[in-house]
Order: sequence, then C-alpha cells, then structure tokens
Amino acid sequence: MQAFHFFISLNKRGEFSQSSIKHTKRRSSTVVKEGWMVHYTSRDNLRKRHYWRLDSKSLSLFQNDTGAKFYKEIPLSEILQVEQPRDYRNLAQGSNPHCFEIITATMVYYVGENNSSHYHSPALAASGVGMEVAQGWEKAIRQALMPVTPQPSVASAVGQGKDHKELSISISVSNCQIQENVDIASVYQIFSDEVLGSGQFGIVYGGKHRKSGRDVAIKVIDKMRFPTKQESQLRNEVAILQNLHHPGIVNLECMFETPERVFVVMEKLHGDMLEMILSSEKSKLPERITKFLVTQILVALRHLHFKNIVHCDLKPENVLLASAEPFPQVKLCDFGFARIIGEKSFRRSVVGTPAYLAPEVLRSKGYNRSLDMWSVGVIVYVSLSGTFPFNEDEDINDQIQNAAFMYPPTPWKDISTEATDLINNLLQVKMRKRYSVDKCLSHPWLQDYQTWLDLREFETRRGERYITHESDDARWEEYADEHSLVYPKHFIMAPNLDDMEEDP
Repeated sequence: MQAFHFFISLNKRGEFSQSSIKHTKRRSSTVVKEGWMVHYTSRDNLRKRHYWRLDSKSLSLFQNDTGAKFYKEIPLSEILQVEQPRDYRNLAQGSNPHCFEIITATMVYYVGENNSSHYHSPALAASGVGMEVAQGWEKAIRQALMPVTPQPSVASAVGQGKDHKELSISISVSNCQIQENVDIASVYQIFSDEVLGSGQFGIVYGGKHRKSGRDVAIKVIDKMRFPTKQESQLRNEVAILQNLHHPGIVNLECMFETPERVFVVMEKLHGDMLEMILSSEKSKLPERITKFLVTQILVALRHLHFKNIVHCDLKPENVLLASAEPFPQVKLCDFGFARIIGEKSFRRSVVGTPAYLAPEVLRSKGYNRSLDMWSVGVIVYVSLSGTFPFNEDEDINDQIQNAAFMYPPTPWKDISTEATDLINNLLQVKMRKRYSVDKCLSHPWLQDYQTWLDLREFETRRGERYITHESDDARWEEYADEHSLVYPKHFIMAPNLDDMEEDP
C-alpha cells in the first residue's frame, strides 16, 4: 500500500500573477496528454495560450513545451464538472466561442477556440485552436476524471450535454438514503496509478473527495467478473459496516453502483499489519508493539461481538494502520465474510482464509464468535515470530485440527512465556476452552504497565479515550509508585467510549 500523495497546488483559488511563472514542476512520469491549448476564465476574459500537460493527478499549464516553469496547476480532484459551452457564454467571445468548460468550486475555465474558418489548419491546431484539438482534450480530461470506467466518445457526447455520463446510484451509508443518477466522478476523483490493493474481482485505488479534499480509498468491483456469491459478500459487508461506528473499525462512506461496476468508498489509511511485519527488522514485531496493536484489535472485536457480529476473516492484511508511526492506530476492515451470530448461536457456512481459520470451520462444524479468537492467536504468533504456527510441509488442515504447532528456539527463546501462554489459550481446538475477548484483555501479557502507558499516550494525542478505561488509572498509578516508576501526570481525562454503551 502506497503512502499518501499530496498535490503541489499554488494559489488554487485564483489565477496566478505574472510573477508566479518562477514556480517549477517536475515532469510527471504518467503524462496522459500534452500539447498547446488556449483558454480564458470567469475572472479574466483575455484568452491565454499555454502548453498543457495532463497526468494522473493534475492538469498543468506551462509557459512553453520544454521548460518546467508553469502558469497554473489544476488538481483533478478540484474539477467538479466538464461541460459543453452555453450560448450566453459564447456571446462574450464574439465569433470565436470556446469549445468546452472546466468547472471548479471557485472558477470556470473556458477552453479552446472554435474558429471554424480555420478548422483544418495544422498550424492553428498545433497552437491549440480548433474544435478537433479541443475535443481531444475534453475526451482526455473526462477519462482522467474517471480513469477506471470506460468513457463515451466526445463526438457522441457533444449533442447530449449532461446525459452522456454513466449514471449511477449513490447509497449514503451515514443516513442510508439512496440518490438516483449520481455520477461518482462528480463526487470523487480516483487516482488510477495509486493502487492500494487488489483482488480477484476488484482493485482498491486512492482517491479524493472533490469538495472537501478528503483522502479516501475506493474499491472498484467489476460486476461482469463478479460471481453472485462474491456480490452477496460485498452487499453483506456494506450492510454490516453501515451500522458500525467505532474508532477501531474502518469507516465506510458510501457506495455507488452502475450496471457494470460497484464503487465502495472508505476512509483511506496508511497500510496494513502484514506490511508492518514484513518491513520490520527480521520480519517480525517486538512484543511491545505487538501488545499495542493486539490490544486495539481486541477492543474493536469487543465492539463487534457486543453487536453479535463475528468478523470471520481476521488476518494481518485486514488490520489497517492509520499512520506510519511506530505505535499507530489500528482499524479492522474487510467485512465481506462477517456474520451476525448471537452469543449462543452457531453458523455453518464456509468463511475466511484457511491459514487463520479455526478447526471447527475446516471441519464444517458449527462456529460462533470464538472463531475470531482463534484468528487473534494466529495473528499474535505471526507477529512475534514472522512465521505461521504450522509446518508448511504438512497438511495445514490436519495441523490446525490437531493444534499441532510448535515454538522453535529461534525465535521463541527470546519471547516471553506470557505471550506463548496467551497463544496457547487462543489456539484451543475446543471452542469452550478458547479465551474470549475479555479474558485476553485481562491476560498478564497485555496487563502490562508499559502497554498501558503506550495506549494512554496514544489516546491523549487523539483526544479520545476508547481503549483503556479510567477505572484502571488508580491501579497503574499505585503500581508505578510501588515499583518506583514514573507515572505521567499529563494524560488528559477524555471520556471513555465504553461508558456510552453497555459492553459485556
């Protein structure tokens, strides 16, 4: 998963003064189209000629075709609409009307010059004049605004006005309202060269909300390659996420649907736990960081299980990290396999990823919320050792069902016995013996002063308390005093989210 990309945007709210040409921009490696073009704006009716360069992030207007000095940069995420010209606007330019309009929140760019008497002049076309060259730019900009959806030809769009767009249905998750005929391209910019993840039926791209500039992740599903079963998983994920609101669970903004595609818009995060493990020294995590991450996973799971929701596919790839900090915020994602299961209920449908699945699922036996706890045990093992708890040379199903895993001296001789004890209590074949969320959180490995300090420091920075509970403050202060440890006095007493609902 790539880190965030930021636009170099200078004086985005208006035209640059002549002194702004000193600003330079490196030539993009993803240039989509370039060439001379003319334009004027809603603020300045003097037509200007520049060398335009369109890439996956922005439209840049340069002083010439060789240098890096530029006059203007328009981030694609700020373009709200590309329209055909209106007659009353053409009158302002007399006999040389513009060819199309680029509309942003603060300005309208009137692009091209339709000088029909010189329509076929190569010299004028090279100078950015003529309907043919303008149509080429209009088509390229439309495609860049929605790079993952086929666009109709500009020629066919000319006489259709707004009706040429691929219309879609937008489902606002926050209030569950459905808006007809909303084009996702009018609300979000998708960056086709910023792939955050991919799967068999879709790709997750980086994107940006046009009006607010908020970074998002957009899952694009091709329905033509999407079996009915997977489509039901996606709808299941949306149905569950729209009722979940917790700092430890990824926020689903909305969903758009066209006859060919589904677009699921979520908050954009930095990376996932698997990447953190693989990029760490020796491809494993220190116990201190693992405790910090696992505690957050368990707190999010407690919220899910309280609502009778079982994730059913917990693994490091589905544990997202909000930043590149050593101690980042954790959010659970990918609820396609999630199920509504009561405290004493069982389900039997096939779910999840085999390497993290509990024996009861592999045996097609009934399973309940303890399925997630087995997965937590595997996550702890993988995080601390960088390896799976099962031998790759033997059948993994047999090993999981028999709980035949080992702790080889390298690296386990350097890992605390409390850690292995927690893992042993999670990787229990018998569901009734497997630790619950609350038992895990009360385990000595996680009831650690340094872990509590790390979590409180994090909550204090966020200004929100949802992991630790204020009822433990006095206990840890007394512990610090007994062991001559420093007890920070700067922690802000923020309200605890657990007090707002009756978690078991």
